[in-house]
Amino acid sequence: MTILADLHLHSCLSPCGDLLMSPAVIVKTLVERHIRLAALTDHNTALNCPAFAKCCRDAGIAALYGMEAQTSEELHVLCLFSVLQSAMDFCGAWYDSLPDIINKPEITGDQVYVDENDEITGEVKKYLITSAPYSLDECAAMVHEAGGLVIPAHVDRPSFSMMSQLGTIVEGDWDALEFMRPQVLQEQKTHPPSDGTLPVRLPRAYPVTTSSDAHYIEHIGRRAFELDIGDMPLVNGDGTTNLAAVRAGLAKRVVQP
Repeated sequence: MTILADLHLHSCLSPCGDLLMSPAVIVKTLVERHIRLAALTDHNTALNCPAFAKCCRDAGIAALYGMEAQTSEELHVLCLFSVLQSAMDFCGAWYDSLPDIINKPEITGDQVYVDENDEITGEVKKYLITSAPYSLDECAAMVHEAGGLVIPAHVDRPSFSMMSQLGTIVEGDWDALEFMRPQVLQEQKTHPPSDGTLPVRLPRAYPVTTSSDAHYIEHIGRRAFELDIGDMPLVNGDGTTNLAAVRAGLAKRVVQP
């Protein structure tokens, strides 16, 4: 079975996200765009994931929960979990490590979390687009120890990426690499990219994904990718997403250097 997946979605909790991006609206749009597997990944927090979980369950969408972490190198990493409480525990501890910089909504944007009915239940005080004191390697080790997936985000983007911050794709224990334009790996063999993405060389074979990095409703699913999970169930008997099936699907998306 091949499904559409989008593993990089922001909600109204991210200060750069549209206030219309509630979990309920996101899930409704995912259904309309035939996306079967989705992850909510706000910056450095997972506080909108409980509402996302409820909405996904009601809509029949397989969900992953987590965040887009910002490491000490100022690069972004998707940290994804199939168990909601694991995501809440991990992301809560990560948030606690952030510097005490208070958000100023009138300047940087609102950071609100809501319930499944779009009712605001709280506001995050710390500014979320800041770096935790953990490196990329430390982040990956911590996520794997907690049972999650690690996907460095938009590695070919000219900001907050491996390429922009480290100058190269570094080898590590990544479950996949997220590209804005994976075709650049082939195109750059004959000519350099001209669309703002950075030229990339893989240090070894990795699964490659794309995801929407959606901050607005119209962006949901714009870079969804196909995931072939064969005859494996997408959802376990307890309702959690089958990470073994996700990993098996990712393994079929490996790109050689």
